[in-house]
Amino acid sequence: MERIFPAGAADEREVLTGFLDWQRATVHRKVDGLPVELADRALLETSPRMTVAGVVSHLRQTEHDWFAGSFPSLADEPFERDQDGGWATGGRVIADLLSGYDAECGQSRRIVARLPLDTMQHFTPPQFAPVSVRWILTHMIEETARHLGHLDILREQLDGARGY
Repeated sequence: MERIFPAGAADEREVLTGFLDWQRATVHRKVDGLPVELADRALLETSPRMTVAGVVSHLRQTEHDWFAGSFPSLADEPFERDQDGGWATGGRVIADLLSGYDAECGQSRRIVARLPLDTMQHFTPPQFAPVSVRWILTHMIEETARHLGHLDILREQLDGARGY
């Protein structure tokens, strides 16, 4: 998956979606070449679900929650929230988790393409205040980048691979 920086003169939508797509593509770079048997290996005794597979699964669920969950009428299927945050992988292999992540990112892109950036959520969980598409995109850049940091550390500890 190719990473492309948004153009320096790009408009706000192109910058936000471009940087989010950069982060999404970097998820693949952090996982590519990882031996399958290492994807489920937990390295943190206090965080047993913090595995490469767990992070990819969680990122898919986060995409689903923020885009399909905020705009359920635009989602491909009825929205379902995972109370676990997607951390449980259900035994799925990393290739399947990445495919699911890619599919969810595709749905997120389709939803965002249909909405102005200042559109407020169509559905907001009761414990939160409504936010805009702009806010969601910015949050997803932050969320994905934060978990890329986790993937950096996990990958280096698992097999020594490093790089951006």
